[in-house]
Amino acid sequence: MSIQKIARLAGVSVATVSRVLNNNSTVKEKNRKKVLQAITESNYQPNLLARQLRTARSLMILVMVSDISNPFCAEVVKGIEEEAEKNGFRILLCNSGSEIERSRSSLGLLSGKMVEGVITMNAFSKLPEMSQLIRNTPWVQCAEYSDNGETSCVGIDDISCAQTVVDYLAKAGYRRIAMINHDLSYNYARLRQQGYVQQLAQQGLSWQAISYADALSFSAGKEATMRLLAENEQPDAIFTVSDTLAAGVMAAIQAAGLSVPEDIAVVGFDGTEISEMFYPPLTTLAQPSREMGREAFRLIQQRIEQPEKPAERVIMQAHLVKRASA
Repeated sequence: MSIQKIARLAGVSVATVSRVLNNNSTVKEKNRKKVLQAITESNYQPNLLARQLRTARSLMILVMVSDISNPFCAEVVKGIEEEAEKNGFRILLCNSGSEIERSRSSLGLLSGKMVEGVITMNAFSKLPEMSQLIRNTPWVQCAEYSDNGETSCVGIDDISCAQTVVDYLAKAGYRRIAMINHDLSYNYARLRQQGYVQQLAQQGLSWQAISYADALSFSAGKEATMRLLAENEQPDAIFTVSDTLAAGVMAAIQAAGLSVPEDIAVVGFDGTEISEMFYPPLTTLAQPSREMGREAFRLIQQRIEQPEKPAERVIMQAHLVKRASA
């Protein structure tokens, strides 16, 4: 189906169809509806290469995630994609693993103008190298961010969120609150640990224990918990930095012949769908993951269309979802 046939079906000019495809605001609403209806009925798919040649724009965004198997990352990507499609853009997804060489390969698309901007979820420690590779291309960092103010970013207040979890557990009567953390090359891991330590001190709790998982996975969470349980004094509550880790935590507790929350309470982080699949259901600090993705796209579109505007940092609200695990 060609653009000319779409125009005939809608009873409008080819120029009007072109303006609708390019989200031009000058199109009359009744004509826009006619064109969109004709597109839907004919299952029309615009030729993206032809559009790029005609407009010198690709309308493509490169999205680089550290681990697409992480449910939180997947939800953020869904939000990015939903908002991109509403605005006539498409995304290219790269599962970088926060490895700079894999990132370098994908960022080669920038030199060929195949993408108009980049949204990344890479580790904080990689940002200086990423900045050298991305250079002047519009860039937004999502969930992980730099504090230098030069890159637009969206995330949550990780310190405050960790404090909320520890405060909740302490007020519920738990006194030996442990933490399962991840790689400290990630900003979120450092900040959540900082909030954990600060709130323990605020509550007058001197006992602390931190075990580090080598991946955000079920098996890594289980292994990190087994190390905790092997100590002479066991925790009565465990705060984990992701729901996926929490699944492994609960499995390790049960494998040790203990119960959740009777022997050890568990709190996760992210608020992903899997938190409702556990038994008992998981108390978790829920991030607005899809909204974060939508906001990341809004920021990248702003960087593309108004490159002279200063970088913007957006902090979104998260909340504690209380369930039976704590």
